Amino acid sequence: MEHPYVPRDLQLPGYVPVSLSQSTILTVFGLSSLFVVSLVWLLSGRWRNLSNLDRLLMCWWAFTGLTHMILEGYFAFSPEFYKEKTGFYLAEVWKEYSKGDSRYAGRDTAIVTVEGITSVLEGPPSLLAVYAIATGKGYSYILQFAISLGQLYGTLVYFIAAYLDGDNFAASPFYYYAYYILANSFWILIPSLIAVRCWKKISMAVQSQSQKKNKVR
Repeated sequence: MEHPYVPRDLQLPGYVPVSLSQSTILTVFGLSSLFVVSLVWLLSGRWRNLSNLDRLLMCWWAFTGLTHMILEGYFAFSPEFYKEKTGFYLAEVWKEYSKGDSRYAGRDTAIVTVEGITSVLEGPPSLLAVYAIATGKGYSYILQFAISLGQLYGTLVYFIAAYLDGDNFAASPFYYYAYYILANSFWILIPSLIAVRCWKKISMAVQSQSQKKNKVR
């Protein structure tokens, strides 16, 4: 069956059209994300005296961690999602998202590699970051810094690879800007802000420790 993706000569034998509407897919994703964020926000208020910023960071790490593990993990390990006939939600998400970037439907090697690494090496640590912030672990900042750098690296590879390959994978300007640009921009902006904050915190801690050692001498 003819697919809606660009380039038009992309070979997808056995392709089954998306059965859920765009509004349904986005609504389910939005409500699920809102539930996770709201739950973490409410629960974080019962832990030790956390600042609102720390609670927001916990919400982010819970959201992004589950996104990496569930959504991206399904894509990485489901090479024939575009053949799914049952209307399974995760397959429908990637059929829809492929309108903004057909490299997903086409199983581009770079995309599969980046998404596989992200789901396995960044998903679980993101959830660990939630715990680290909640309990005030000493490794909290270095963990957040490391994950943020990984997210920035993966997102930059994602954009740069598309540019080098001609940047012609979206079915229309709407899908290009809504799915490809906007949806991924959050994984540039937020990790950048977190990385800068963690860098400052780590630098201050090291400087403080050095000053204490100098005083003892």
